[in-house]
Amino acid sequence: MKNEGTLIGLFKGMFEGNILTFNPGWDENAQAIKEYNDVREIQQKLKSSQIEIMNPADETTSGPASFMVTDPDGNMILFDQHL
Repeated sequence: MKNEGTLIGLFKGMFEGNILTFNPGWDENAQAIKEYNDVREIQQKLKSSQIEIMNPADETTSGPASFMVTDPDGNMILFDQHL
């Protein structure tokens, strides 16, 4: 579903439970943007705030990567970088 610059993806049956995704480096049309925070940078900031990282991205690499965290209600949050 899309409303102006806001995009919500609905994936019935694709994931177990609820999941919220963020795609660093993409705009609402899945087009590359020039400046963005790399997933590894986001991961490091969350780790420094004592947030548990699941399936961490390899911080020695660059390019596509992803990691996940769980919100206080138990919902998954996926940071999924395609660039």
